Amino acid sequence: MTVLFNHTIIAARDKHDSAAFFTRVFALPPAEPDGYFLVVHLDGGTMLQFAEPGIEFPPQHYAFLITEEDFDGLYGRLRHEGVPHWADPRRKLPEQHNNNHGGRGVYFTDPAGHFLEAMTRPYTY
Repeated sequence: MTVLFNHTIIAARDKHDSAAFFTRVFALPPAEPDGYFLVVHLDGGTMLQFAEPGIEFPPQHYAFLITEEDFDGLYGRLRHEGVPHWADPRRKLPEQHNNNHGGRGVYFTDPAGHFLEAMTRPYTY
């Protein structure tokens, strides 16, 4: 059986703000409206569908694998915009990135409070 991840819905307080933040820091084309959602297209056909559920929601964690070159740009945009970021998920190493798994990674939050992670090497177990 082949299983590929297709899409997920990301709850937002303001879907326009959250989608714009995401596309800006990851240097992606703007989100496209699709009914109730704002859709961000990722490589491989995967989609992020930003929605405003109208209820309180707990923060989630979303991790993204990017290239070393793209990491330089993303990290520069985080710093340029003054986005708080950490080298670790517990937020004990602020304003740094890590060198986990033979690559680089960084944690930061989006406008809805979700924990985002960008890394250049996948986890190896």
